[in-house]
Amino acid sequence: MDPIGEFLLTLLHGVTNTHILHWLETDYGKHKTLGKFYEKLQDATDELAEAIMGCYDIKPQFPQTYYHPAENGEHELMALKDYVEKNRVNLPQDSAIQTLVDNVMTQIDRALFLIRLK
Repeated sequence: MDPIGEFLLTLLHGVTNTHILHWLETDYGKHKTLGKFYEKLQDATDELAEAIMGCYDIKPQFPQTYYHPAENGEHELMALKDYVEKNRVNLPQDSAIQTLVDNVMTQIDRALFLIRLK
């Protein structure tokens, strides 16, 4: 399996899943947080993918699997955070790429902060 393709596809599943959870969320603040998050994650994923492909002249191979959303937005964000923390080592380690991964983590952490506000 291609670890870069798997990583990027997992981020895209995060976009899809938080979009779905955004639609289902009845708390307005959480609804807005998830809405802004999936848009930012989509942009951050696109930047990361294009940087890796441009820097290394590769086209990742993407798995044909999909994981379903967690039971709520906070759990989805926590699962995504855990995945990124554990699997970022499978990406190129140069600072330009890892900085883009840091941006993904920043978006997740910010969304977690906002979604947990009471």
